[in-house]
Amino acid sequence: MKLYQGRPKTAEGREKKEMKVYDLLDSLDIDYVRADHEAVMTIEACKEVDEALEIEICKNLFLCNRQKTAFYLLVLPGGKSLQTKELSKQIPTSRLSFASGDDMERLLNVTPGSATIMGLIFDPENRVQLLVDEEILESPWYACHPCVNTSSIKLKTEDVFGKYLEAVHHDYIKVTLSDGKK
Repeated sequence: MKLYQGRPKTAEGREKKEMKVYDLLDSLDIDYVRADHEAVMTIEACKEVDEALEIEICKNLFLCNRQKTAFYLLVLPGGKSLQTKELSKQIPTSRLSFASGDDMERLLNVTPGSATIMGLIFDPENRVQLLVDEEILESPWYACHPCVNTSSIKLKTEDVFGKYLEAVHHDYIKVTLSDGKK
């Protein structure tokens, strides 16, 4: 798998939402490495991409409360599994469940299998609260999809949780999740 520095040379064959991510990152002077690949729908399918980027791509889960009035994007290490009771105790809600693909598309402009922090570009009303496992913040590098699951990018964690989130007017809640093993 070949790595590229920055955006594709042309927008041909690229979705507008992917190009919008590159436009924003470039406007913020955020450096990134990009890998193009076949569509990957799960963390398990990302292993080859992880090896090429030399980092594990984060798991992104789109969640909601029971009434579907509060939506959350949870970012956690790929090897961790979600324990909803553990998470619910740390945020102001209970009865978390997975939100629908329709809600994901409506609020973040991404489809299942391509959920990403980069989708917050499309949430100017801050309908989605970002939740971040503390382990993610401890790593110097961060990897995710640029709103499509046929490319992945690696950038500095401090740029994502600093410049990027500031530009899209989002904040995050730091959570502490166990590894899910008993």
